[in-house]
Amino acid sequence: MDRTEISFGRFRLDLSQRQLVRDGKPVQLRSRALDILCVLASAKGEVVSKDDLMTQVWPGLVVEENNIQVHVSALRKALDEGATSQTRLLTVPGRGYRLVGLNAPHSVADGSQDSSLSATPSEKPSIAVLPFQNMSGDPEQEYFADGMVDEIITGLSRIKWLSVISRNSTFIYKNKPMAIKEIADKFGVRYVLEGGVRKSGNRVRITAQLIDGETDVHLWAEQYDRVLEDVFALQDEITMCVIGAIEPSLRKAETDRIKRRRPTNLNAYDLVLRSLPFVLGHIPQDSKAAIPLLQDALKLQPDYATAHAFLGRCFHHRYARAGLREEDRLAAIQHARAAIAYGSDDATALAAAAHVIALDEHDATTALRLFDRALELSNSNVFALNFSAIILAWLGKTELAIERAERALRLSPLDFYNSRAHLALAIVYFQNQRYADALDAARSAVHANPRHGIAHAILAAALLRLGRAAEAKAAAQDVLEHQPSFTIHENRLVTGGLEPAVFKPFADAWRELGLPE
Repeated sequence: MDRTEISFGRFRLDLSQRQLVRDGKPVQLRSRALDILCVLASAKGEVVSKDDLMTQVWPGLVVEENNIQVHVSALRKALDEGATSQTRLLTVPGRGYRLVGLNAPHSVADGSQDSSLSATPSEKPSIAVLPFQNMSGDPEQEYFADGMVDEIITGLSRIKWLSVISRNSTFIYKNKPMAIKEIADKFGVRYVLEGGVRKSGNRVRITAQLIDGETDVHLWAEQYDRVLEDVFALQDEITMCVIGAIEPSLRKAETDRIKRRRPTNLNAYDLVLRSLPFVLGHIPQDSKAAIPLLQDALKLQPDYATAHAFLGRCFHHRYARAGLREEDRLAAIQHARAAIAYGSDDATALAAAAHVIALDEHDATTALRLFDRALELSNSNVFALNFSAIILAWLGKTELAIERAERALRLSPLDFYNSRAHLALAIVYFQNQRYADALDAARSAVHANPRHGIAHAILAAALLRLGRAAEAKAAAQDVLEHQPSFTIHENRLVTGGLEPAVFKPFADAWRELGLPE
């Protein structure tokens, strides 16, 4: 007879036997608390209302609501794995509770605890990080390879839309060669990361490859050569580079995957993925396509922080580039604030919300605090680095803007969204009258996203200040071609409201070029 198990972090929950195990040892819980946990785990991350919990845990009985709160508090104590844990028993205000950080449920034959048995793939993207091979021939270097994997697993676990198989599970396969597809099937994951470490003298070479578990296709590969001085600092540096490169690669792979699926029976995550290319487009026509997809996602999951954050961005694009309608500005702020409320531990949602709050609410203090929080959660999150670099540039905080823009470009040089990093650098260089550098950065921003009107506008301003008037006039025409609604006034209301002294030199140049007031 089979039983269904669900794993999350260091825990396994046997639904049929009603037993919770942590690191192989049973966890003692009161019967009602265990019943609540089973109901929440069976919901697979969806919200369970208090009424549903009452009905399922106390069938036919009338009990006070604080009974749920008492047992939920006990569960939270039992599930506390520290600040870096994926596992969260969340209260959804006004709706109920949800258990997040779940790995895919799978069946295990009675009497067997073999975690290598195949798991059912989850709708949520998932990854297994295999033990890195120690290719040095030096057993003492084993600790370095294992520590690298630990750091990468911890870093990946901070990506809220990604499920990560625990170290205890994947290290079963240390020094046991297996086909990637077989490993993916065993764990029920879509992606596998493997790598190796080779040390020679005081130098170390780390390789990493991201592989699609279904097709065995390499999605990304990189090699890092470093001097081995401070072991822990080196692990931190390589981990940040790997996470920064993997997240955009996975995002693109997931977006491509969902495009191939039939548009029927889509869940909230699928709908957000379908919206993503439009969300990143920056123009009102793209926002028009994304908004209904994101609204449908929120109908299925009203507390979906990323959907709220991306909706906020879409309404911001409509406000800033399609008429300055007050209802669009208010909608942008509303969804940004909802993203913060529901996604306090989601770096991407916090960063996207902070960008809207800075530009549409002009609350720079809150925005900068949210950016810092996002980067505390995931210091290699490309959205947080790019969004914050732009806002810092318009605020005149040049040194930090440059540091974050350059870090985004270094971590993930081919990410589409790095047009924002180039744009931030162009703004900073223009402020500092480094017009040749501003021109180069603006050209990179235009190359990365040719439809972004403000990039053409900054390019035109830099050309003008370099004395290349004819080219500047041509670039000004490109602004209106790509953003017909462009006016100096609309930009003053949005970006100019952050620090007028930063905006004024741009406005002066655009006025000289004859761009609409």
